[in-house]
Amino acid sequence: MRLLWATRGRDWGFCFLRNAGFEDPLPAYEKAFGNTGNSSEEFRRIENGVAVRFPDPEGRKDRSGRVIPHDLVVYGELATEIHSVDEALRLVWPQIAPVFDHVWAEPKGPSK
Repeated sequence: MRLLWATRGRDWGFCFLRNAGFEDPLPAYEKAFGNTGNSSEEFRRIENGVAVRFPDPEGRKDRSGRVIPHDLVVYGELATEIHSVDEALRLVWPQIAPVFDHVWAEPKGPSK
C-alpha cells in the first residue's frame, strides 16, 4: 500500500508516519489537502489517488484535549476501491491502526 499519513500524538505535533516514498512528503500533502479547511472529515479524489481525513476511530485526544486527526493520501489500486471516508476506515485503518497504537502515546514523535 502506497500511503502518505500525517497525524499527531498525545504529546507530539503533526508529523508524517508514512511518506508514500516521497523524500519530502509535504508538497504532496499540501496538494492533496490544500483548501480543505479544518473539517474533521474529508474525502476527495486527487490526480493519482484519494485524500481522506477522519478523527481517530478510538477517540484519542492530545494532551490539550483535541481529537487526533488522521490525514491519509492513498495511491494506487487501493485508492480505486475507496469512495468515502467510511470505506477508508474499513479498508485502510485496520492496516495502520497497530502502528498508531504503538506510537501515539510516545513522548516524542516517531523518528524517521
